[in-house]
Amino acid sequence: MKDAFIAILGKPFGIVLFQLLEATQYTIYLSLIAFIGGGLIGACVTAARVSPVKTLARIFTAYTWLFQSVPLLMLLFLLGLGIPHLFEIQVDPWRAAGIALTLYTSAYLAEVWRGALTAIPSGQHEGGKALGMTFAQIMLLIILPQAFRLAIAPTVGFMVQIIKGTSLAYIIGFHDLMTVGKRWANAPVPGTQPFVIYPLMAMIYFSLCFPLSVWSRRLEKRLGSASSRGGAAAAA
Repeated sequence: MKDAFIAILGKPFGIVLFQLLEATQYTIYLSLIAFIGGGLIGACVTAARVSPVKTLARIFTAYTWLFQSVPLLMLLFLLGLGIPHLFEIQVDPWRAAGIALTLYTSAYLAEVWRGALTAIPSGQHEGGKALGMTFAQIMLLIILPQAFRLAIAPTVGFMVQIIKGTSLAYIIGFHDLMTVGKRWANAPVPGTQPFVIYPLMAMIYFSLCFPLSVWSRRLEKRLGSASSRGGAAAAA
């Protein structure tokens, strides 16, 4: 127990804890890259899937199915190890992990946002058409403001899945919390046994994910109650 205390909280700055916290910043950076990149691509995919152009909708429906069906671990293997070995090229772990998580995130966010758009009653579309509005005007002025309220809570909730998904990037050599933690857990250093390191890592992941889970739950309750009041007022 003394060895564990020295390794975790001793000099310099708590050897294990300092390195784990330093590596956590890369977990956060990768999560932000995946969320922002995946959000941008997901928005384009969502727009294509709800567009009146059927061919475009089918193509991006297949895109969504593809990246939802392929496990994230397999995407990381293909982009970080398979393609570089096949074409004899060097792919930086940052780039491979970023692309894999971005593709994975874009497919799921596109489905969440498409679901929010299709949840809006068809009467809203018909009312816009009756007023002579174009498809773009109906989407921007009528549908999107309502769909945004429905989509924001599950979108925030999915950020938790992104953070947890980054833990798989260690298999391609990405330097993050999981990589550093596994290295310490396997090191022949007194006080860094797996039963010490892994609970410490779990606490760090928990501190990242739990606030987002709580925020998502509160948003769901708040926006859900607001939607219910709005629906009751409209019915009246």
